[in-house]
Amino acid sequence: MSEYKTKNKSRIYLLDELRGFAIFCMVFYHAFYTVGMLFNWDWGKILLNFFEPAEPFFAGLFIFISGICSNLSHSNIERGAKLFFIAFILTVVTYFAVGSNAVIRFGILHMLSICMMLYGILSKLCSFIPMWIGVAVNAALFVLTFGVTAGYIGIPFIWTLGLPAELYNTDFLYPFGFIGKGFYSSDYFSLFPWMFLFFAGGFFGRLAAQKKFPKAAYKNYVPFFSIMGKYSLIIYLVHQPVIFGICQGIEYIITNTGV
Repeated sequence: MSEYKTKNKSRIYLLDELRGFAIFCMVFYHAFYTVGMLFNWDWGKILLNFFEPAEPFFAGLFIFISGICSNLSHSNIERGAKLFFIAFILTVVTYFAVGSNAVIRFGILHMLSICMMLYGILSKLCSFIPMWIGVAVNAALFVLTFGVTAGYIGIPFIWTLGLPAELYNTDFLYPFGFIGKGFYSSDYFSLFPWMFLFFAGGFFGRLAAQKKFPKAAYKNYVPFFSIMGKYSLIIYLVHQPVIFGICQGIEYIITNTGV
């Protein structure tokens, strides 16, 4: 997930650092989710509710950077297919590990994998669209479709349009944001609106491919975040089982020692 090299092999450390910061925030957010929702500890629920409003921002940063880096990949279709397989395995593992009530049916990895493949398929067509027009159009579509999971498109308090209820009465349109009453995914990022943020990053990423980022972007200022960004996929896959195992250990100690 982290191919951050331009044609002359200069690494864009700024992308590593920003993605590292985003994955750092994700780890803590998922820790609060695990503690609060899966283990039902009150202090975890308090922290989860406190940080929940910030979750779309660091997740959005992660997705936008992934779009940028699609310009630096040799094959987005191949990369997306591999990531989709990993996401599918994650769904299977979470189903058997924590049950259907906490399974990841369509999380951020599922969404990103499809976006990567779509970007690979549409890249030649997108090349005919000027960069800033592509960024602006996709940014506008991201804003307009942000409420799809809530049943509308548009901007609240300005203009909204309700979507047909039939779209939400199916069991197979949830990847697009049309979720029925019985749908649940402990990590959920639908294609609408998030794929538009990815594609906005894809258009903006032309600057990275052409090595037109500011010189400061190629310097490593925060090695900790840079390393986390470089190994973001591994960290994402490992952190949840580690957090869950630690919580189980603590719960076992409390239950058996009466602490």
